[in-house]
Amino acid sequence: MKTIATLIFVLFIGVTAQAQTATEAVKVNTIEMTIVTETSTEEVSLESTLEVARLYKRDNARVTKALSFTTKRNKAKMA
Repeated sequence: MKTIATLIFVLFIGVTAQAQTATEAVKVNTIEMTIVTETSTEEVSLESTLEVARLYKRDNARVTKALSFTTKRNKAKMA
């Protein structure tokens, strides 16, 4: 009985889905764009300032050492 009711329900849903009228196609408004043939360039003046970037070897070494730690369980075991 449950199988028959499920089959009738599925057929009813299928028939109602096919009975729907098709909607009209939606028209899209087109936008006309032109091509730019000239481009303007602005001159940029560069300031000559002397800046020094410093590297601290000690702090970077600590970070790389901390990131590359290994434990005893990381080693492969022979079977």
